[in-house]
Amino acid sequence: MPRPTTAAQRRIIAEADPVTGRLRGTEAQLAALVRLRLAFRHPRPPHAYFLTPAGHRVRDEPTEAVPETAPVEAETGVFAARTGTEREAPPPGEDTAARAREVRGAWLGLVELRRMTNPGGDRERPCAWERAHRARAVSIALEAAGRTPAAPGREGYRVTESPQPEAVEVDEPTADGVRACGAVLERAGWLVSEHGDGRTGRRFLVVSARRA
Repeated sequence: MPRPTTAAQRRIIAEADPVTGRLRGTEAQLAALVRLRLAFRHPRPPHAYFLTPAGHRVRDEPTEAVPETAPVEAETGVFAARTGTEREAPPPGEDTAARAREVRGAWLGLVELRRMTNPGGDRERPCAWERAHRARAVSIALEAAGRTPAAPGREGYRVTESPQPEAVEVDEPTADGVRACGAVLERAGWLVSEHGDGRTGRRFLVVSARRA
């Protein structure tokens, strides 16, 4: 598998968005990563560049290929999926239209990753990255469809790990909200089942990846 050979390429990969793998750099730098099959250019405007599965593996490998100058933490402003379990509220004065564009871009990046990595280019079911990052992938699908994540002082969806293997739970304050989330996730290719807690009356979804 081709590997990056320059410090600049390694730095760009290390700084890729932690959720979507979106890359930033000059056109020449990004085109070079495409030639190495470590990145791809999204076919839709704004034609952003994203890591391929091989690029994700290069970034995630704890080897000396990542320079010591690479940032340890994601820098301010980098897109992050919102599961509704965050302890801090969104930044005051957040540009909701810009956030919506970012979420939409993240969702389109996942769809493209499905096309590139699923057998037969199947875009209708979660890919390996989504199965490995279920809470974030489910949250991106929900927010991209217009559902609102919970936050301090605000009700909305919450995505948490499930006691069931390879699954997450999704809940909202109302039964209608739970059902709406279920419809969104079914359209996004996830397996969804609704459950209830007989003691508390809580309704919630158990969500897992459809493999075939």
